[in-house]
Amino acid sequence: MGFIKNLFQSKKQKQRAQKYRIGMEKTRENVFNRLDELLKSGAPITEELFEDIEELFITADMGVDVVLSLVEHLRNSVRVQDIQDAHELREIIVEEMFKRYVKDEIVDTNLKLSDGLSVLLFVGVNGVGKTTTIGKVAHLLQKKGKKVMMVAGDTFRAGGINQLKIWSERTGSEFFEKPKGSDPSSVMYDAIAYAKQHDIDVLLCDTAGRLQNKKHLMEELGKIHRVIGREIEGAPQETLLVLDATTGQNGLSQAKIFNEVTHLTGVILAKLDGTAKGGIALAIRETIGVPVKMVGLGEKAEDLEYFDIEEYIYGLFSDVI
Repeated sequence: MGFIKNLFQSKKQKQRAQKYRIGMEKTRENVFNRLDELLKSGAPITEELFEDIEELFITADMGVDVVLSLVEHLRNSVRVQDIQDAHELREIIVEEMFKRYVKDEIVDTNLKLSDGLSVLLFVGVNGVGKTTTIGKVAHLLQKKGKKVMMVAGDTFRAGGINQLKIWSERTGSEFFEKPKGSDPSSVMYDAIAYAKQHDIDVLLCDTAGRLQNKKHLMEELGKIHRVIGREIEGAPQETLLVLDATTGQNGLSQAKIFNEVTHLTGVILAKLDGTAKGGIALAIRETIGVPVKMVGLGEKAEDLEYFDIEEYIYGLFSDVI
């Protein structure tokens, strides 16, 4: 597999990608090792083979449109290059995955922070790991010397507020809240005023995740955006959708809805280590166009990793290269 070997030529690169290799073991064992069995050396290329590949990739939650397009690309490649051995398709698959994610762009997965006060707005339905993800981001930023404050913008769930407060104590971050039922926009306004007075570098803002009434969600997030932008030029620097990678196509539906109601700048995939359907990263990029910024590859605070498409591909194919 020349293409992927060129991505990981050095021992240092492979060591850096080990978290992906370990974290994506379920996806690799359930899907991509089966792909290797299909594409063994000497196996003939038949329409049945293409259908099996299609089924495998759909099982991996790569998204139906992505899979159909990718398999059609395989058919064309076989025809144009007169490929006879199924083993040669592995290289084409890996290279095409990389190209489809990158889209001839420089994909920046770093969190955008300004020189002054920065605001990172987190959106997503309840139960996806949003609060835990905020805690992990706080840990990461504090390691870089940033003074962080968490803001409880989901004012309707007392349990969510308490959980966020626990994470603030665990990470040594400051915490800002107002009484249950307060208008989320007023919470953001007061939090910004406090942050300016106390030299906070980054606000990590939780928001409600109610999808039952999309119109209400749109209005609420729109108001929050306006308030933050009025108080801090260029803010929020990031609007990040947190998705539970184990929910598969349901997570993709959530991504579509949130991308409709707010300007997403990136996605954080929580619990990628807990799923056999890790292809969702490709589906998200293809479907809503925004990059995956970070992935959760374990339960510890340090197990949140900046997303790297090369390391992700290594995590999928490391057993066969």
